[in-house]
Amino acid sequence: MSKKLFCFLFIVSMAIVLLLPSCTPGSCFEETNSYVKAAFYLESNGKKTSPDTLTLYGIGRDTSTIYKKSRSVGQALLPLDASSEECGFVIRINGISDTISFTYSTAIHMISKECGYTFYHTIEMPVYTKRMIDTVTVTKSTITTLNEENIRIYY
Repeated sequence: MSKKLFCFLFIVSMAIVLLLPSCTPGSCFEETNSYVKAAFYLESNGKKTSPDTLTLYGIGRDTSTIYKKSRSVGQALLPLDASSEECGFVIRINGISDTISFTYSTAIHMISKECGYTFYHTIEMPVYTKRMIDTVTVTKSTITTLNEENIRIYY
């Protein structure tokens, strides 16, 4: 076997070995953030209906706008602060602003070896203003990484 052919086969075999998956999976394919999932309903008929526009941002937090004049938001994702027991948001539905505040407890939760830990929360009944919002109901008080509706906002 020639030296060039040997070098070529060695390089190809090393490339194949390096590209093979390892014995330990190292990728996380699961959701790792837990959000309050808020669905929107018309108060007049009780049907699930996306607002024409939605703007949402945190109160007193150094955060950017979560939604800015967004259209067709069927379910809004509201992040809770794991280092606090309460947080609030300004929620502007179709140009009219309200506030919604949550009080909650937080527990650490292991997702998996690959994904690590996240925080789960248990919310109490939120406090809200009633300019555009008519009613807020809690459908599931445990906030997890699952895609489950937690609150209903009737407007």
